[in-house]
Amino acid sequence: MADINKETVRYLAKLCRIACTEEQEEALLHDMQKIIGYIELLGEIDTEGKGLVPCNNVSESLTQAPLREDLTGEVLSREEFLKNAPQHIGGLIRVPTVLKGA
Repeated sequence: MADINKETVRYLAKLCRIACTEEQEEALLHDMQKIIGYIELLGEIDTEGKGLVPCNNVSESLTQAPLREDLTGEVLSREEFLKNAPQHIGGLIRVPTVLKGA
Protein backbone atom coordinates (compact mmCIF):
# COMPACT_ATOMS: atom_id res chain seq x y z
CA MET A 1 0.00 0.00 0.00
CA ALA A 2 1.11 3.53 -0.69
CA ASP A 3 2.59 5.32 2.30
CA ILE A 4 -0.23 7.62 3.40
CA ASN A 5 0.23 9.02 6.87
CA LYS A 6 -0.81 12.07 8.88
CA GLU A 7 2.06 14.13 7.49
CA THR A 8 0.81 13.38 3.97
CA VAL A 9 -2.71 14.43 4.96
CA ARG A 10 -1.41 17.67 6.49
CA TYR A 11 0.68 18.37 3.39
CA LEU A 12 -2.30 17.82 1.09
CA ALA A 13 -4.52 19.97 3.31
CA LYS A 14 -1.93 22.75 3.10
CA LEU A 15 -1.78 22.45 -0.70
CA CYS A 16 -5.59 22.58 -0.87
CA ARG A 17 -5.62 25.47 1.61
CA ILE A 18 -8.08 23.79 3.94
CA ALA A 19 -7.98 23.72 7.72
CA CYS A 20 -8.55 20.34 9.35
CA THR A 21 -9.08 19.38 12.94
CA GLU A 22 -7.33 16.34 14.39
CA GLU A 23 -10.55 14.31 13.95
CA GLN A 24 -10.89 15.41 10.32
CA GLU A 25 -7.27 14.46 9.64
CA GLU A 26 -7.95 11.00 11.07
CA ALA A 27 -11.08 10.62 8.93
CA LEU A 28 -9.22 11.80 5.79
CA LEU A 29 -6.35 9.44 6.51
CA HIS A 30 -8.74 6.53 6.89
CA ASP A 31 -10.64 7.45 3.70
CA MET A 32 -7.44 7.91 1.68
CA GLN A 33 -6.10 4.56 2.82
CA LYS A 34 -9.36 2.90 1.76
CA ILE A 35 -9.25 4.60 -1.65
CA ILE A 36 -5.61 3.67 -2.27
CA GLY A 37 -6.35 0.10 -1.15
CA TYR A 38 -9.24 -0.12 -3.59
CA ILE A 39 -7.11 1.21 -6.45
CA GLU A 40 -4.39 -1.33 -5.66
CA LEU A 41 -7.07 -4.04 -5.62
CA LEU A 42 -8.12 -2.99 -9.12
CA GLY A 43 -4.50 -3.38 -10.23
CA GLU A 44 -4.69 -7.08 -9.36
CA ILE A 45 -7.42 -7.75 -11.93
CA ASP A 46 -6.18 -9.90 -14.81
CA THR A 47 -6.85 -7.98 -18.03
CA GLU A 48 -4.27 -9.72 -20.21
CA GLY A 49 -5.60 -11.73 -23.14
CA LYS A 50 -9.15 -10.45 -22.73
CA GLY A 51 -9.01 -8.03 -25.65
CA LEU A 52 -9.27 -5.01 -23.38
CA VAL A 53 -7.76 -1.74 -24.54
CA PRO A 54 -6.28 0.52 -21.84
CA CYS A 55 -8.28 3.68 -21.22
CA ASN A 56 -6.02 6.51 -20.13
CA ASN A 57 -8.60 9.24 -20.56
CA VAL A 58 -12.34 8.94 -20.06
CA SER A 59 -13.10 11.73 -22.52
CA GLU A 60 -11.48 9.69 -25.32
CA SER A 61 -14.41 7.29 -25.23
CA LEU A 62 -16.88 10.18 -25.21
CA THR A 63 -15.51 11.64 -28.44
CA GLN A 64 -15.76 8.26 -30.17
CA ALA A 65 -19.32 7.64 -29.02
CA PRO A 66 -22.02 8.17 -31.62
CA LEU A 67 -23.84 11.41 -31.02
CA ARG A 68 -27.40 12.15 -31.98
CA GLU A 69 -28.01 14.48 -34.86
CA ASP A 70 -28.49 18.09 -33.84
CA LEU A 71 -31.99 19.02 -34.91
CA THR A 72 -33.61 22.43 -34.60
CA GLY A 73 -36.97 22.49 -32.96
CA GLU A 74 -39.58 25.15 -32.53
CA VAL A 75 -38.04 28.63 -32.42
CA LEU A 76 -39.48 31.11 -29.94
CA SER A 77 -40.28 34.64 -31.01
CA ARG A 78 -38.15 37.36 -29.42
CA GLU A 79 -41.09 38.54 -27.31
CA GLU A 80 -41.82 35.00 -26.06
CA PHE A 81 -38.13 34.44 -25.30
CA LEU A 82 -37.78 37.71 -23.37
CA LYS A 83 -40.80 36.88 -21.17
CA ASN A 84 -38.51 34.49 -19.26
CA ALA A 85 -35.69 37.00 -18.79
CA PRO A 86 -35.59 38.82 -15.44
CA GLN A 87 -34.29 41.98 -17.15
CA HIS A 88 -33.96 42.99 -20.77
CA ILE A 89 -33.01 46.16 -22.62
CA GLY A 90 -33.62 46.82 -26.31
CA GLY A 91 -34.51 43.21 -27.06
CA LEU A 92 -31.37 41.84 -25.35
CA ILE A 93 -31.09 40.05 -22.02
CA ARG A 94 -29.36 42.10 -19.32
CA VAL A 95 -26.88 40.15 -17.17
CA PRO A 96 -24.90 41.26 -14.10
CA THR A 97 -21.39 42.62 -14.62
CA VAL A 98 -18.82 39.87 -14.28
CA LEU A 99 -15.54 41.74 -14.78
CA LYS A 100 -15.38 45.28 -13.47
CA GLY A 101 -13.01 47.74 -15.06
CA ALA A 102 -12.25 45.56 -18.06
